[in-house]
Amino acid sequence: MDKYRQPADRYRKQGSGGELARHLLDSFGLGNVEVEETSAGDHYDPVAKAVRLTPDNYSGYSLTAVTVATHEVGHAIQDSRGESLFLARQKLVKTAMVGERIAGMMLVAAPLILMLTRMPQAGAITIMIGIVSMALSTMVHLLTLPVEFDASYGKALPILQKGGYLHDGDLEHAEKILKAAALTYVAASLTSLLNLGRWVAVLRR
Repeated sequence: MDKYRQPADRYRKQGSGGELARHLLDSFGLGNVEVEETSAGDHYDPVAKAVRLTPDNYSGYSLTAVTVATHEVGHAIQDSRGESLFLARQKLVKTAMVGERIAGMMLVAAPLILMLTRMPQAGAITIMIGIVSMALSTMVHLLTLPVEFDASYGKALPILQKGGYLHDGDLEHAEKILKAAALTYVAASLTSLLNLGRWVAVLRR
């Protein structure tokens, strides 16, 4: 994504990522969905009905900006159509968030519980609960992949192809960006696994 942020003004004549998102939402009859700038990462919020883009993508005119904006609009389209995978993913993501919080609390609490109870079994059980919770959140991230790939390849790519929004030769590069956008949850899963390994290493000392 960083690679294709240059040239930064490639789509200045056509419009920024935020402007393209607004145009696409309106063209799909989604005038109720807002387009907002955020510092919390590019995403679609199904509760607030808002496509949120980071400053570089909201106000930017790069290939990355317009491509990422289209990917997030893809999620808004999934939501508007009530697609089953998207709805299931929303529930799974909430589960993952709860699992990560539980895992963090259990892993932090394990040494304290061991000290207070002086029972290795209690500490071991606490650690196991934390590890299982963290592993669950990792699996949930992986299970959301079909939704991400649909937003990229089932929604965004056809929109960019048929709408003629990209300059000649940019489509193949946009596909790379869309793959990166779809693999965001794989990155989250790997991060979760690395974090899990770090905790296990610390607790084994």
